[in-house]
Amino acid sequence: MKALSDFTDYFLICGADSDRGVRTIVDNIVMKLKELGERVMGVEGYAEGKWVLIDAADVVVHVLYEPIRRFYDIEGLWIDAPRIKLPFEDGFPKKPKKAEN
Repeated sequence: MKALSDFTDYFLICGADSDRGVRTIVDNIVMKLKELGERVMGVEGYAEGKWVLIDAADVVVHVLYEPIRRFYDIEGLWIDAPRIKLPFEDGFPKKPKKAEN
């Protein structure tokens, strides 16, 4: 985002399948930012749990309920921004199946 915007360096965009899931993700992000000593400037949309924005100055986090995420397609709005692949994007390792007796 650095080359395209003057209000933040990074967007992190993620989704959840429920409003409770959205709030859980937000709670964990805010907790981790505080643990790391990062300042959370504001959190908007938490009560509704459909689209929550966390402003951490250099990083703006969007946590969206999946139907809202698909509708607004903010990734598409910022299509010219370079993408950073995160280690967990390929999914979590599957648990081995237990042998049947």
